[in-house]
Amino acid sequence: MKLMIVESPGKTKKLQELLSEIRPSETWRVVASVGHVRDLPSTGQGDGEITTGVRADFTPIYELTERGREVVTRLQRDVARADEVYLATDPDREGESISWHLKDALGLKNPIRIAFGEITEAKVREALAAPRRIDMRRVSAQEARRVVDRLVGYLVSPELKRQTGVKLSAGRVQSVAVYVVAVREREIKNFKVTNHFGVRLTFAGAKIGEQWCAEWLTGEGFTTSDNPYFMDRGFAEKVAQVRQVMVLSYDESPASRNPPAPFKTTTLQKAASNALGFDPDETMKIAQNLYEKGHISYHRTDNPNVSEEAMPDIRAVAKKLGLEVVEKRRNFSAGDDAQEGHPGITPTHWDVESAGDNDAEKALYKLIRIRAIASQLLAARYKVSTVVLETLEPVDGKLLRFGAKGRTLIDPGWLQLLSTDTADDADEDETETVNSIPTLADGERVFASTGELQEKKTKAPSRFTKASLIGALEAAGIGRPSTYAAIWANICAREYVGMADKRFIKMLPTGDLLVSRLEDEWGFMDMGFTRGMESELDGVATGSKTFKEVIEKMYVSLAADLQRQQSAVPTKAPEVFPCPDCNKPLRYVAKGAHGPFWGCTGYPDCSTSLPDVRGKPGARKKVELTNFLCEKCSKPLVHRQKKGKGGYDFWGCSGFSDGCKESYKNVKGAPDYSSAK
Repeated sequence: MKLMIVESPGKTKKLQELLSEIRPSETWRVVASVGHVRDLPSTGQGDGEITTGVRADFTPIYELTERGREVVTRLQRDVARADEVYLATDPDREGESISWHLKDALGLKNPIRIAFGEITEAKVREALAAPRRIDMRRVSAQEARRVVDRLVGYLVSPELKRQTGVKLSAGRVQSVAVYVVAVREREIKNFKVTNHFGVRLTFAGAKIGEQWCAEWLTGEGFTTSDNPYFMDRGFAEKVAQVRQVMVLSYDESPASRNPPAPFKTTTLQKAASNALGFDPDETMKIAQNLYEKGHISYHRTDNPNVSEEAMPDIRAVAKKLGLEVVEKRRNFSAGDDAQEGHPGITPTHWDVESAGDNDAEKALYKLIRIRAIASQLLAARYKVSTVVLETLEPVDGKLLRFGAKGRTLIDPGWLQLLSTDTADDADEDETETVNSIPTLADGERVFASTGELQEKKTKAPSRFTKASLIGALEAAGIGRPSTYAAIWANICAREYVGMADKRFIKMLPTGDLLVSRLEDEWGFMDMGFTRGMESELDGVATGSKTFKEVIEKMYVSLAADLQRQQSAVPTKAPEVFPCPDCNKPLRYVAKGAHGPFWGCTGYPDCSTSLPDVRGKPGARKKVELTNFLCEKCSKPLVHRQKKGKGGYDFWGCSGFSDGCKESYKNVKGAPDYSSAK
């Protein structure tokens, strides 16, 4: 028997079917590791460690996770019966690392490493025909990322708590992401509105009912780069009275607009947020499902290009749609930091118009497919008209100039397929798009039908949306495509940021406190340092950097900052919270039956407990008394419910703290008194 180990259980059925078709004479078994089976431990394992899970020489210590122990036990039985073991984890650094952990944990001597960017017959055949060894450089790069992240968490977080008395968690990339949001909030808060003026002249077009507009060019002698706004309302009102002007220059030129690139990980997350309202982590989960079912190519990539071998399929689909494809495959820039070789995110079967098991999957698949097809269609072609006008008579002794630019669509090209696409933020000049300027001649006089004074205000920067935050992080070189969904989920779960008006991101008080303690004090918060660390991690994957030199650089920086902080910032005494019932201090209990909570130090004499809310005692849960009475003591009953694993649904006596332990089963929303305990 040949054994193939993949990451996700969702892939096993599809691969089992493909292998029976590709190699019908062989017996195959496809099983899943369900991701990582080992991790750095959460508690120390020796005096030689500089921090949890990492020895003094920076060597990581790994242990099987609780789930990993069960998985390894199961896999060992399959390995014992296999003649060959194929490690087919995902085709990225994380997948390479998982393969290495499986090899080590299962004691595999000569496992065969294969990877495929699409779960299709062609790609699986291709992978089986090109077996290889585990790429230890890529494993080291992933391992280095894991260790530097652990160093930040375990060196910086305790120091933050020492300084503030509040449980704060620092992250190498997550904290910088919170800082980016904080900077934008400050820009908005400190922004000062500038009122200024402009003038727009409107002219009759070449056809009945058509109009075109020209804007006063205030930069022509009325404003400067230091003061770009015209603020003299009285003069602007005079300019708005201008009606007769002369054509100083008129020009027509062809222009084209290429389609957007196929999606890569970041652009898919941004597009799904704009067009479908999906969170980044939701998008990645849906894309994972589509990938596992064989509908799309691998969705963790920063290469925005289709493969050459996909072009015949694109041509065939375009022909059915009556659209034209470029003669030679159109390439898009992958960026200097692109690290993986797989192509952009595309359908695996281009002729399949709809795929997925639910509305969300179908919507995301459609977004991916249409964008990928459009990327290879002909460019949209325009005629661009540009005119500069000048007043015949000076206004207060000054000749004025007006400018207009417009374009007329000649050939829609790819816009026939993607004209209603809402995946990207709008970046087109609406005035330019609809400005139908007629053919004019130099020296020709034209007459404005109206002149409009434009009262303008400068606008503050917008708060980030989930999509624009991903764009900002990518532009700054912070994190990597596969990490953005996790970054967002992390900073939200820790309540460093939240949502305003359901769309925009805002800072929360805990996030403000975190940033105030980290910025200007810790080197890893510098965006240049963070960007450089990403490049060095890439260097480990290519062999230009070693694991140890990258880790040492990070540790030296953190250790120096830590020493300076400990000597300069006094320890803040922990805040004491009195018990609302007996006034004795409350104590924080990290591991309660239902999570962390605050309990009275006077226990067992006082059994008061309060929920934990961001490191502080929260309000006591209000008990809602009902009209149902306890048969034992006649006090009101309370309906107690908890959904999910370990949940319950019963009626208990409100006199529980006074010694009445009576409880009843819930039957159709009422206590079943016959079930009294």
